[in-house]
Formats: sequence, structure tokens, C-alpha cells
Amino acid sequence: MRGLLICLLALLVPALALASPVRLKDLVEFDGVRPNDLVGYGLVVGLNGTGDGSRNSPFTEEILTNVLERLGVNVSGEQMRPKNVAAVLVTASLPPFARAGSPIDVTVAAIGDSTSLLGGTLIMTPLNAADGDIYAVAQGTIIAGGASVQADGASSTQGVPTSGTIPLGARVEREVAFELSGLSTIRLALKTPDFTTAARIETAINTEFGRAVAVMLDSGTVSLDIAATRAASPAHALSRIENILVEPEVRARVVVDQRSGTIVMGEDVRISRVAVSQGNLTLRIEETPLVVQPNPFAQGETIVVPRSSASLTEEPGIGLAEVRPGTTLSEVVAGLNALGVAPRDMIDILKSIQAAGALHAEFIVH
Repeated sequence: MRGLLICLLALLVPALALASPVRLKDLVEFDGVRPNDLVGYGLVVGLNGTGDGSRNSPFTEEILTNVLERLGVNVSGEQMRPKNVAAVLVTASLPPFARAGSPIDVTVAAIGDSTSLLGGTLIMTPLNAADGDIYAVAQGTIIAGGASVQADGASSTQGVPTSGTIPLGARVEREVAFELSGLSTIRLALKTPDFTTAARIETAINTEFGRAVAVMLDSGTVSLDIAATRAASPAHALSRIENILVEPEVRARVVVDQRSGTIVMGEDVRISRVAVSQGNLTLRIEETPLVVQPNPFAQGETIVVPRSSASLTEEPGIGLAEVRPGTTLSEVVAGLNALGVAPRDMIDILKSIQAAGALHAEFIVH
């Protein structure tokens, strides 16, 4: 793990120092040009005995009854105990400017006690948006991302077999009412708001057109005047500016993942003068109970005599070390790596430095 971290830092820090400009369309979102979330409640059939139980999931039986009645099958008052049917929630993302008949991907997830959706088929499911209207209809065979094996005395599951996807499993039935051609101004929303980046975007767009067509409104918004661009349409104006290269300003930030021991840092992270000392304290308790039995043919009871041992040891760690002001975090991490500090201990040290106010960066812990 330590060797992997050293290699990661060696590759990451030079890359950050030589950051290259980024296309404008990778830095901003165009006003109105965004996807819309869809959701629906459906039924998966054709499972191999891994469906919902009618006792724990009564809603499955209810929706199955409604579906059969819509198909002309009268099942009122019948006792149904299907084992190959599961109730699911279906989600999808409607892309911008999607037209009627266009296929989109959908994700299916079980909401009952079904153990697997492998081999199942989603029957026709309407997908609604936040306004309650139906914008797409999903149906198709599910591709699940896991496997499940079960026997009388044991079971094994790999991945998540209770969720899956249907590539191009829904078709758009209704288009989102949005006319891009009718806009006189378009706002560019920065994905990471920053005044410096917004100012650079304004300058780059105005340089491209040779006149003032863009105005920075705040750290997260730049307004583009379509009439001033003299473009044939807003779409032509966006196609001209979306590939403009802009060098974004990156905030000093440190991101750590405690589960995997990963540390990722930016180029501009700095540390003030601080002293660091670290050691490992280990407490070990062992139980070795002794069983005492009476002699043969003698009256008595078998008793267990507890025998415990406890020890407290402190392993050698880092002595008191001083970090000079202006030292970069990459230099500190490289020094800790050279001393053999484990990644998880390194995360604790960085958290302590940040708590002491000596780490000048945004500290994010996952």
C-alpha cells in the first residue's frame, strides 16, 4: 500500500503542476441544456423462484392483479403465490433535446424481498418526471450485475443481483418543452464556482468574438449575449464557444478516503510551522480458561477457572519533528513515506495538522 501511494503521489503532483487548459464545455453547464430524472414503479417477471414473497411484499401481488386485469384476465378473489415476480423501481435520465422515439438506458432495482433479478424481464412501465407527466415507457430484459448461489445449508452472493440495467430499454414518448432558439441570452453555470475561473471564461469568449459578448455575473455564472455574437442561432453560438480552452483555477484541497487509505492533494496546498509526533499504543488481552474436573466416582462439579493476561506496549513511531513554514504537503507526505508511516496513520496525522490550523487547504474526508 505504501509503495502504491508513493507512485500515485509521484505521478499526481507533477501532473497538477503542469495542468493544461480545459475545454469550456467541460467547465460549465449551459442554461436549460440539462437532463431530467425519471422514475417509475414496475414489475419483473420470469425469475427462477427468486421473486418477492407475497407475505412480506403484498404490493407485488396487488400490482400483478392490476396488470392481469388490464390484460383482460379476471383474478379477483384468487389466492396467488407467485415466486417468479418482483416489484421494482425503474429510474432513467432523459437527455436534453431527446425526441419522441429516442431510446434511453434505464436502471432497475428491487424494492421487496426478491433475492435476484437475474433472467427477469421488465414489463411495460411508465416513467414519470417531477411534474407527474409520463415522458418514457420502459420494457425489456434485465442485465443484472451479480450472481447468487443458494443451497440447503449455505448461500453465496457476489455483486448485487437485486439491481440491474436495461441498455436502451425505454423509449421517449414525450418531449420536454424547451426552445433553445428563442433565447436572447444564455447563462453559463460553472461546475466549480470560482471568480478567477469565471473571469478567464469571460475574457476567452470575448477574445474569440473580438468584442464584449460575455459578462461575469458572479463566481458561478457568466452571461452570453446571443445578439452580440451575431451568430445565426443560439446553437451556432454555443458550438463556437464550447471548445474554447480555459485554464481553470483549482482550489487548494486535500481529499482522503479512510477505507482505502487513499490521499489525493492539489498543487497549492501549504503547511505552516508545526511539530508532529506519532506513536502506536497496543493493548492486548488474552483469555486462557482452565477447566477443573472432580476425580472419577467422586462427588463434585466441573468448574471453569478464568485465567487472563493483559499487556500494554507502545511501538516506536515518529519522534517530535518540525515542519518548516512554506513546506508543501507533497514534501511532508514524501517524508512520512520515507519514515515508513502507514497510509491510515498518515491520514490521522494530516487530520491533526488540519485541526491545529497549520494545513491551509480544504480538507475532505470520505
